[in-house]
Amino acid sequence: MKKTKTKNQIFLKTPLGTARISGDQEGVSAIHILDEKIPTSTEIPDFLQSAFQQLNDYFNGELEEFSLKLNPQGTAFQQKVWKALNEIPFGKTCSYLDLSRKLGDEKAIRAVASANGKNPLWVVVPCHRVIGSDGSLTGYAGGLQRKQWLLNHENNTSQLSMF
Repeated sequence: MKKTKTKNQIFLKTPLGTARISGDQEGVSAIHILDEKIPTSTEIPDFLQSAFQQLNDYFNGELEEFSLKLNPQGTAFQQKVWKALNEIPFGKTCSYLDLSRKLGDEKAIRAVASANGKNPLWVVVPCHRVIGSDGSLTGYAGGLQRKQWLLNHENNTSQLSMF
């Protein structure tokens, strides 16, 4: 008998807004930050329980590394970039150029930046840890203020410039 997939989404209030966590039995497919104030979900399906708890622990300063079953949808190249993002350690940053070099083609910097910007797993796949070569904050789908907050949260410092 074939198991039917149940897509679901839940909401978690964070210091940066409401996180919408989506997924099914195959894993977490998306986590997005919303500006809308939506109450934290009280009924959480088993397959999203771990994501809910780990995100909550991260924002409470109790978790540095996520261990979730992930199922993001993207091209092979995007998946490769997202996998590389997961290798950036907590509290550290790298530049888009560094990431392009790590992936084997420094000329692919714009493609890497584009894939980074399409990351569907906010915070869990740490695209916020990628900065400009000069150390400045650059593009972030969630807004530069959120990127700065996340970096400060992980690094306990405010040395990065927004310009």
